[in-house]
Amino acid sequence: MSDTLSPIGEILSSTVPMVRTLGLEYLETTAERAVVALPDRPEYRNHVGGPHAGAMFTAGESASGAVVIGAFGDQLTRAVPLPVRVEVTYTKIARGQVRATATLGRPAADVVAELDTGRRPEFPVEVVLTREDGAETGRMTVVWTLRPNS
Repeated sequence: MSDTLSPIGEILSSTVPMVRTLGLEYLETTAERAVVALPDRPEYRNHVGGPHAGAMFTAGESASGAVVIGAFGDQLTRAVPLPVRVEVTYTKIARGQVRATATLGRPAADVVAELDTGRRPEFPVEVVLTREDGAETGRMTVVWTLRPNS
């Protein structure tokens, strides 16, 4: 599936208070990829004038969640998606708007097949953080699981 799933951004914006607090904008949401923009606002800046690491983390985690909903939204009646662990690396000072681009790191069909066996699958979502000039400012790997409903 590669068509943009526009309701995902709308749903997350209306149901996740932190998304509204930071004013995150969902620029693209598909089952394979999501792009989220963190606006450049003075109240989000750190001691060197760039976006605070926590705000960038939230943009990245939110982009990863959009991919998970896009890929596994049809599984929500039987499993809850949850982040398990995150590794983040900040490589350059960000300035201005930051974009978080997330991509599913494992075929969705493989994850669902594992869920079908009764196991609790884990799968990575890779996130690249970039500033307005396109320079990469960081990377994240968010490992998610689909926890079967009891």
